[in-house]
Amino acid sequence: MSGPRSVTIACIQDAVAGDQSAALAATIVRIRDAASHGAQIICLKELFNAPYFCKSLRQEYFNLAEEIPGPTVAALATVAAELAIVLIVPLYERQAAGIYRNSAVVIDADGTVLGTYRKMHIPHDPLFEEKYYFAPGDAVNEGAGTAGGFKVWKTRYATIGVLICWDQWYPEAARITSLLGAEIIFYPTAIGWHPAEKAEWGAAQVDAWRTAQRAHAIANGVFVAAPNRVGFEAEPGTDGLEFFGHSFICDPLGRYLAEAGTEAETLIANCDLGLIEYTRRNWPFLRDRRIDAYAPILNRWIG
Repeated sequence: MSGPRSVTIACIQDAVAGDQSAALAATIVRIRDAASHGAQIICLKELFNAPYFCKSLRQEYFNLAEEIPGPTVAALATVAAELAIVLIVPLYERQAAGIYRNSAVVIDADGTVLGTYRKMHIPHDPLFEEKYYFAPGDAVNEGAGTAGGFKVWKTRYATIGVLICWDQWYPEAARITSLLGAEIIFYPTAIGWHPAEKAEWGAAQVDAWRTAQRAHAIANGVFVAAPNRVGFEAEPGTDGLEFFGHSFICDPLGRYLAEAGTEAETLIANCDLGLIEYTRRNWPFLRDRRIDAYAPILNRWIG
């Protein structure tokens, strides 16, 4: 494409109330509202239509998974086509019997399902028992726009990459997605505080979470958008989790274009895609990479 280009994007920060049908209906209302305010690409939070069930190990939670394409994707594809918007839809995927993924579907502005990204890095921490529920994305190439399990899609409005939650701490994931041509990296997220730790560590945890992702924007010269969930979710026998929100959108210089607090909110920002070229000319990090010297990165530890 030639000439000035810009795109208006949105991140929907909210909680989950009710069952999956109720969550879908509430989300569609928020999507319509974001589109009415000019949003062309809209990203939902991680596992958008379910509670964060990974707080405990319960086999019945596998029943929350659905196939892709399935009823949720079909419903949102209809909305995308009607509103001429791109949607990023993170949900719990049943790929096959016994194979479940933490995934995000990209739907183009005509309702076409462009593809699915499957979370590559799977955490295992107290109340974040994701390894029980999710197989990691496979590190395979699936043609143009993919590399080692990472992907980009050329949508109607911009070339976008999607990484999910725990992926956001890994500079390798952001770098590969950027090298594939992403102009915007979306990070749908479900991250929160252990209430007992909040007073001592809460502010530092939020700052670290934002700083790591802003650093990816700066190091790669791309826009970054991270929608998180909000609200307290109880878990018997524990203090539960308080999802801290603080979603944001930043530019390739790491400047906030929009940022949220801890309540339900939709962030909307216009992204001047010409700023990518300008930033990379002045900070040519991609040009100056020593690709001949990076083989040691393939080791888990060098001692």
